[in-house]
Amino acid sequence: MIDDTSTTPLQRAPVRDTGALLLAAGGLAAAFGAASCCALPLLLGSLGLGSAWLVTVAWFAAPHRLALLALAIICLASASGVLLWRLRRAATCAPGATCGSPMITALVTGLLYLGAVLVVLGFMFA
Repeated sequence: MIDDTSTTPLQRAPVRDTGALLLAAGGLAAAFGAASCCALPLLLGSLGLGSAWLVTVAWFAAPHRLALLALAIICLASASGVLLWRLRRAATCAPGATCGSPMITALVTGLLYLGAVLVVLGFMFA
């Protein structure tokens, strides 16, 4: 009895969307915590929005700001790597097959951009 579970190029397993999405969300959360001390209140205040609610987040996150920045960089870089891998794999997908959702790809890309902006702001005020 032969058990052939390998996938051929025409029968690839569907691309899962959860890895890149979870990494991007984790990176965004870590970057938000790191930027909540100084950068976000300044940015929100300059836009005319209230930022008093960030005091509690900043109180918990301020002692761990450098660790949060490092975690955000690692998560965002990993999410971008997984996203690039997904895009390359979807490009080689057979015509008519489902190879990932373009909505999830756009969401992950947006989370990556927002996380990168927060990381830069966090570094500017660290």
